Amino acid sequence: MPRPVHVIGVPLDMGGSRRGVDMGPSAFRIAGLSEKITALRYTVADKGDLPSPIPETRKLGDPNKKFIRDIAKVCDKLYQTVRESLEEGALPLVLGGDHSLAAGSVAASAAHARGSQQSIGLLWIDAHGDMNTPASTPSGNVHGMPLAALLGPEPAELSSIGGFSPTVLPEHTALVGVRNLDEREKVLVRNSGVHVFTMKDIDRLGVAAVATKALEAIGKGTGGLHVSFDLDACDPAIAPGVGTPVRGGLNYREAHLLMELIAETGRLTALDLVEVNPTLDLRNTTAELGVELALSALGMKIL
Repeated sequence: MPRPVHVIGVPLDMGGSRRGVDMGPSAFRIAGLSEKITALRYTVADKGDLPSPIPETRKLGDPNKKFIRDIAKVCDKLYQTVRESLEEGALPLVLGGDHSLAAGSVAASAAHARGSQQSIGLLWIDAHGDMNTPASTPSGNVHGMPLAALLGPEPAELSSIGGFSPTVLPEHTALVGVRNLDEREKVLVRNSGVHVFTMKDIDRLGVAAVATKALEAIGKGTGGLHVSFDLDACDPAIAPGVGTPVRGGLNYREAHLLMELIAETGRLTALDLVEVNPTLDLRNTTAELGVELALSALGMKIL
């Protein structure tokens, strides 16, 4: 029998400039997420949404890492919730909300792997690098910093979640689908030591070859695979409802093949689906795509 799936909503909407991703978890549920996963013979438990404040009720704080204290509190609660699910033998499916939440979810997967003296493999699927720091950011938006925090050491409020840093090792981390980096962030990504596969690589090699290379690289010596999927990795033609769309992303079959290959590893520990903004979407298209991709990651078969 497959592992139970725990659905965890995180309506975090403080990490970016465009509001609306707080409605993402509801959009996934409206698209029939739990029912469709149940049809794959999984046992599904919806844990509801974690409490998340809205910017209008909080102080901005440091302009180079806006709302960082409130974001860190939500991420810490998510860390605890995902840890509990993993300890119960479940697979956490985290619904965002903006991508800063991954500082909590990935830390939980990493802590769980550390219990077996192993590291976690991290597959970060995103149009953006999310490796800005408070010193490099042009906007101060924290949803552009979670991967930097996981690799450490900044922003410190997020890198310290779980009580250890770095949370993930660069050699066990792969960034796939990237195509839109800030100039200063390009240097950070190049110097980070992570395995980077741009859309140019996917165009040149094909998504199957890129996925195979990425999964092999981060699978060596790791105790499972955490996948953090920002829907803006997909082309706006199939995923219009995201806050930071960038043309030239994954097409429908590329995105599904990537998730199907993840399923074939049998090593998926946890999955984040983030940055769906229903206020920018067309008839819930992007959330429905996210549900389909989750099904592929969980092993839905064509035949």
